[in-house]
Amino acid sequence: MAFQVVRQTLLRRVLANPTGRAFSSASTPIRATLFPGDGIGPEIADSVKQIFEAADVPIEWEEHYVGTEIDPRTQSFLTWESLESVRRNGVGLKGPMATPIGKGHRSLNLTLRKELNLYANVRPCYSLPGYKTKYDNVNLITIRENTEGEYSGLEHQVVRGVVESLKIITRQASLRVAEYAFHYAKTHGRERVSAIHKANIMQKTDGLFLKCCREVAEKYPEITYEEVVIDNCCMMLVKNPALFDVLVMPNLYGDIISDLCAGLVGGLGLTPSCNIGEGGIALAEAVHGSAPDIAGKNLANPTALLLSGVTMLRHLNLHDKAEQIQKAILNTIAEETHRTADLGGTSKTTEFTKAIIDHL
Repeated sequence: MAFQVVRQTLLRRVLANPTGRAFSSASTPIRATLFPGDGIGPEIADSVKQIFEAADVPIEWEEHYVGTEIDPRTQSFLTWESLESVRRNGVGLKGPMATPIGKGHRSLNLTLRKELNLYANVRPCYSLPGYKTKYDNVNLITIRENTEGEYSGLEHQVVRGVVESLKIITRQASLRVAEYAFHYAKTHGRERVSAIHKANIMQKTDGLFLKCCREVAEKYPEITYEEVVIDNCCMMLVKNPALFDVLVMPNLYGDIISDLCAGLVGGLGLTPSCNIGEGGIALAEAVHGSAPDIAGKNLANPTALLLSGVTMLRHLNLHDKAEQIQKAILNTIAEETHRTADLGGTSKTTEFTKAIIDHL
């Protein structure tokens, strides 16, 4: 029993309000943008809507779908109106979105990050009660710079057969994400921030990132600061994830490390995520793929999108509703009788959703 109390406390901490945005009343309907997404996205988005409705969450969804043609204003299948919806509402939830590979289209996720200036991706990575993996008591946070690095989208052909991709690191973006990471650590009772890098090879780019992290670290003497080379970080995470607390890193490293951490606790289907932007914008998301092979078959696991929805509720200071839904999700998984196939069970999406509602 004591272990469960400690675990619930930890889960509340890692899913706590990342930006401190305040709303005056839980009874006042809050408009939030919803991107159901592609593939299994609409199915798991329906689960979220059903569970939020059953829990009497005061949310009014403003739904936007991926277009069928390129919008010249965004250079992607995302419409300008959908981006304006997030800017206007200040908060949103996004299902999985698929971008055709090698077709010359701008990535949908990259479009959202760039256009909305979502500079930090925050992913809590923690062990779920009742769901056994190779690691126990994992409890760490990855914070990824979201706007530049190798994902700046600057590629060109130098000569035939030779292409070049530019990695962009700026002082402004590095200071911003470092400040967020240390502020997050301080406000969430975290004790250590690890900057992940490859400055031994990329001395200018990653060197600048580290310089900015050191500058910010000096303002937080109560937080232990360390620097870890990315390849060594991967090895250390696999050997003993308890060595880390909060990890902050440039874009590409964050993409890799955050998925590695998800694997420690059961996969992307169990991992929440939230993107933080300037002015308090928050876009929570499921970071797994759109799984077109099972789309429409009532087999998808909505847990990642649900837990991301919980982070959205905490961002809105709807902590009681967030706690109610989170407990229902964790209790349903722990009971084992209504798990979806990816969790070793046989339940359909609708059955899993109903079981969570019953636990409310």
